[in-house]
This record gives sequence, C-alpha cells and structure tokens, in this order.
Amino acid sequence: MTLSAVLVAALLGQAPAAAKSTPSTPPGAREVLRSGAVGAQAATATPHRSNGWTGLGPEAFAALVAEAADAPLSERLLKMSGRFLDTPYQLSPLGEGTGVDPDPTFRLDAVDCLTFVEQSLALGMARTEADVAPLLERLRYASAPSYEDRNHLMEAQWLPNNVRKGFLVDATRRLGGADVVAVTKTLTRHTWQSRSSQALQLPPERQVVGSFTLDMLPLERVMAHARDIPSGTILVVLREDLPLKATRVTHLGFVVQRKQRTYLRHASRGGYNRVVDEDLETFLARNARYAKWKVTGVSLFEARRPEPGQPGPVVRSP
Repeated sequence: MTLSAVLVAALLGQAPAAAKSTPSTPPGAREVLRSGAVGAQAATATPHRSNGWTGLGPEAFAALVAEAADAPLSERLLKMSGRFLDTPYQLSPLGEGTGVDPDPTFRLDAVDCLTFVEQSLALGMARTEADVAPLLERLRYASAPSYEDRNHLMEAQWLPNNVRKGFLVDATRRLGGADVVAVTKTLTRHTWQSRSSQALQLPPERQVVGSFTLDMLPLERVMAHARDIPSGTILVVLREDLPLKATRVTHLGFVVQRKQRTYLRHASRGGYNRVVDEDLETFLARNARYAKWKVTGVSLFEARRPEPGQPGPVVRSP
C-alpha cells in the first residue's frame, strides 16, 4: 500500500487489495531484473507497452546507470525518468517483498505516480548499479525498510524526511515569489478513523497526528511562473485540507521544459494509464475542474544528491 493506494482509496472509497503470497527475501534491482517477477507482474499492468527499459539485461542496466554518472542531476533525472515514458500505470507496484506489502522492492515495467518519481530519483542519483537499491531505500523509508517505517504520507513523512536527508530542497517560494502562500495539513485521531486512512493498515502508534505546513503556489498562478521552473523539478499537487483525508497531496511528477513549452512528466492513472509528458497547462486545466475534492495548487522541490560523507540524519516515522 503506497501513497497512491491510499489516495485512490480516498478518492474512490476503494478497499485495500488482498495480501499476496510472499517471497522470503526482498528482491533488489539486479535480482528483479534476473527473475521472472517483472514479466509475471507485467500482465497486471495495462495497457502493455514497451519502455526505455524493455529488453535490458543486468549488464546493460548497470552500464546505463554508470553512463555519465557525474552529469548534473537535472540531466540525469530527465534521462532516467524519460526511459519510463509509456510504462504502464499500476497501483502500488512496490513493497517490501514480504509482510504487509509483498510486492517487489524495485521494478521497471510498472509504476504509479510516487514510485515513478522515487525510482527515477534513485536511478538519477546513482553512480553505479549497486547504488540504486540503497538510494531507493533511503528515499522510501524514514529509517528501517519496513512497511511501518515507510514514508506513507507526503506532508508528514516523505517530503520532510527527504528534505532532512538532503535529497530535496523546497523551491516553491524561490520560484513562485510573492504568489506563494503557506498551507497546512492537519492530522488528528479522527482522521485515522476514516476508511481511506485505515486503508494504510498502520498500527495506532504509527498513525501520525499534528499539523504540517507547506509552501503552495495557487493553481491559478502556476502558469505565470511555469517557464521559470527548471527541468527536473518535482511538482507536487495539493488539494484542499479535508479532516478525514490523511493527505492533501494527490499527485507528483517532474517538470520538463521543451521547445518553449512546459510539460509534466508523470505516471497518469486517468485516460493515459501510463507515464507521459503532458502539457502542463492542459494538466492544470483538467485539475481545476475537479469539484468534489478541489485542487488548490502545487509545491515545487529541487532534487539534490546529499553531500558525500553527510548522509543526513536518520529520521524515523512518528
């Protein structure tokens, strides 16, 4: 169960999927590439399309990761995320390989909006194939690679933990200037009584409570600043704060600047059902039409490689 899974539960009232049979050892990147797990699960990801990873064996994958490893991170992110174009959308494709969520720990044939960003970040930051799995683990988990310690909630866990670890810098105010406003997501014990919150299946001691603040560029002002957002910036979509929703972040992707147009590279669950480069103005206009749970704006984050020898503090989930 990922952020995307709880978002779908929140949006559609969907119950969590039944648990699958579990392997004894969580598969890492190289092991998944060698195994039949990718091919076996590809059948559940529709529509079936080739992507930039199709047909790569372990050696070719390792060579690709190591190629131009010291290039600027923004270039690396565009390269790695671009290979996911046309990858089918699949809800909650990653897990711990065992336990509550036994899905593989890494895969290239199916993504949701969050795992697309996480894996692109890990691949872009890696200098060798051996770096990928540890980087992905640090991005996905507060500390220990367990379901309970996963960064499930964006405002309370994924964003602040990765800012503290040095992976992200909040660039919203720098890029949005005077149009930026501060907004809050509040989690209470009452929040955790809702069906969508309970879909996370977290024990009471791991159910975060408190208020979490983000800078937000209001939806109607995003296009005024769109051309100033560098390629590779992570764009996070926020909705209004509803007391029974465990998050107000419902989507994320990478900004791509190309030929005087601004695009959002994202894993779209809607009509595309795959990773696409969608014209940002079109994406925002579509989001502005959502009436039941209003989209209010976006936050913007710059990805960074943590300083060598300074991995950042270990941050555990509350």
